[in-house]
Amino acid sequence: MNATAGAHRVCPHCGQVNRVPESRAAGARCGACRSPLFSGEPSPVDLARLERFVSRDQRPVLVDFWAPWCAPCRMMAPQFVSAARELEPAMRLLKLDTEAHPEAGARFAIRGIPTMILFHHGRESARQSGAMSASDIVAWARGAAR
Repeated sequence: MNATAGAHRVCPHCGQVNRVPESRAAGARCGACRSPLFSGEPSPVDLARLERFVSRDQRPVLVDFWAPWCAPCRMMAPQFVSAARELEPAMRLLKLDTEAHPEAGARFAIRGIPTMILFHHGRESARQSGAMSASDIVAWARGAAR
């Protein structure tokens, strides 16, 4: 892809698709709502918003499927935030609460949580279950995105 042409990036606030040149990705703002496209933190999503990211964002999308009652999920939450700081804007990190959105668990065949799924070009490209440290998340995600 031409660096000046830009890649499609979905706004985590309003869902608008933005074309962002690679050189400006880190500080990019949404053309519709003016919010930052990347905050260095995972964005919470529901199933509809997740499907928009997966189908429209041209960068890899890493999703943490979790639930508030899950102790390993709560332990991994700050690790996922740390990983987002290192992986964004090259990769989008999202969190989906499977208790609030049980249809997502069925749709993506989530058998245990936490489960991370990496999507690229509209398809699942890798999956990992179990809590991980930030460095392990980063290493796994980068390796899986190749």
